[in-house]
Amino acid sequence: MLPIRNITVICICTILFSCKNESEKSQKTLPITSKTELPLKPNILWLVTEDMGPYIPSFGDSTIVTPNLSRLAKEGVVYPNLYSTSGVCAPSRAAITTGMYPSGIGANHMRTTSYTEETGLPSYGAVPPAEARMVSELLRMNGYYCSNNDKEDYQFRAPKTGWDESSPYAHWRNRGNDQPFFSVFNFTDTHESGLFEPYGFRNIETRHYRAGDTTYTWKSDRMTEQETPVHLSKETEFSIPPYLPDTPTVRRDMWKAYNNIAEMDRQVGAILKQLEDDGLLENTIIFFYGDHGGPLPREKRLVYDSGLNTPLIIRFPNKQHSETKDDQLLSFVDFAPTLLSLIGVEPPKYMQGKAFLGDYKSKEKRKYIHGAADRFDGFTDVIRAVRDNQFKYIRNYRPDQGYYLPVEYRERIPTMKEMLRMHDEGKLDSIQSLWFREKKEAEELYDCEADPYEINNLAKDPAYGKKLEELSTEMDRWLQEIRDNPNLPERELIAQLWNGADSQPVTLEPKISFNQNTVVISSATNGASLGYKVISKEGKTPKVWQVYSQPFQIPEGSKVVAQAYRIGYEPSAVVEKNIE
Repeated sequence: MLPIRNITVICICTILFSCKNESEKSQKTLPITSKTELPLKPNILWLVTEDMGPYIPSFGDSTIVTPNLSRLAKEGVVYPNLYSTSGVCAPSRAAITTGMYPSGIGANHMRTTSYTEETGLPSYGAVPPAEARMVSELLRMNGYYCSNNDKEDYQFRAPKTGWDESSPYAHWRNRGNDQPFFSVFNFTDTHESGLFEPYGFRNIETRHYRAGDTTYTWKSDRMTEQETPVHLSKETEFSIPPYLPDTPTVRRDMWKAYNNIAEMDRQVGAILKQLEDDGLLENTIIFFYGDHGGPLPREKRLVYDSGLNTPLIIRFPNKQHSETKDDQLLSFVDFAPTLLSLIGVEPPKYMQGKAFLGDYKSKEKRKYIHGAADRFDGFTDVIRAVRDNQFKYIRNYRPDQGYYLPVEYRERIPTMKEMLRMHDEGKLDSIQSLWFREKKEAEELYDCEADPYEINNLAKDPAYGKKLEELSTEMDRWLQEIRDNPNLPERELIAQLWNGADSQPVTLEPKISFNQNTVVISSATNGASLGYKVISKEGKTPKVWQVYSQPFQIPEGSKVVAQAYRIGYEPSAVVEKNIE
């Protein structure tokens, strides 16, 4: 039997009692004092989908049936108030892996490495503090096997020390015997590109059904629509949000979005079956979440809840706390410290999030979440947001600029084309036209309970003056705390990240020294991660780069290769040295 440690949880949870179907629940709020029993080193599985609002039965939307996610919710805890730091993937993933706000570390422009011809800017990477590491590297330093299958997209190049494996074949099954694991599986059929025409699922996503089988190959690009499974009727009646027009084109895009979610649910089920088949279900903590809000126009890239809010389900071993809902506010910056807390490791001080589970769970629940929007591809805006349990405050730093940005990638979505056509023809209603205003209000305030689509701006209503002041003050505090200067032009931001240099800093080469058979590796670059491999006397080279944390011994005749890399810098050259 694995060693167990107890984590006391004192909270107010909502117990969900099943009724007619997954979308109809009677709820009763009860005070619960309970303990979570976890292995000393629990396995952790992340199931991450893209562009995902609360469009599943366990979050109140019964449009489709998702048996695997519904089972996960029934056996776990539902968190309806998780918010991304950005309405787009790369900044969000930077927050998840570092535990820091993207707009404070140079990671909020989408993307830092592309659209250089349009912007005239050099390619660059986010530069967090020297002590910052990818959370997966920190887990590796604590004995975990860490695999990522397979999207990265962190706004910086992942160091060789970030993962044991990051590939379409990465899987916990590739770890050492009895080694605890942190495994991430990314599901991309729900991405906004899944709405493009011609419609079809991505062939690469079929790999999820093959358990990391390295002999399995797939066709490039997408299935045809004729080849693509149909999981719900194309005649389904959809609830169209008021910011979208109700037209055949929009209804078809809604069908595609839900059909994609249903396929993703089947892929999730395949991974969960692999976990059960391996006998690992009851010593693994499972997270399911999206990388930000929904894929449709006026959702993705925006700081409204439609762009930031995404589902979170956590299943604990042996169905602990099953059929409960936790309404606390959560941010993506909370994930990294929570991961460390769950394995009994104190989160480092540089992390800006709060652990919401584990040995180092924060004593105070989060009162606010924060979001930001800057450049998207070739178009820049500057927006910051703060939200409490009920109200959202938005500050527009470019009020003379309209909300809508003509992002070419988004304009491939048929609904976006339809809205642009209807706008030109004057056929959008007053709500749908709000996004196409030539100017923005400098401040926006929404009651997200009474106005969940954030349509009615209360910023100029005297009745809400105190709330406006409270959230505006909180935004100022947050901006100062994370050192976010929203008005700083991106070119000047790059100059700051590069310490005034004309090119991206380069991590200095590692120094390898021997004392008898003991190896010491160092780098003069402050905060550089050090990765190494030991090549045997017979010339056998390991596939995986190890994380250097302390001196180690190797046999005579071996060779050490090493590389240093500080996040946001160029990695050093790979150096090698023989031990005589």
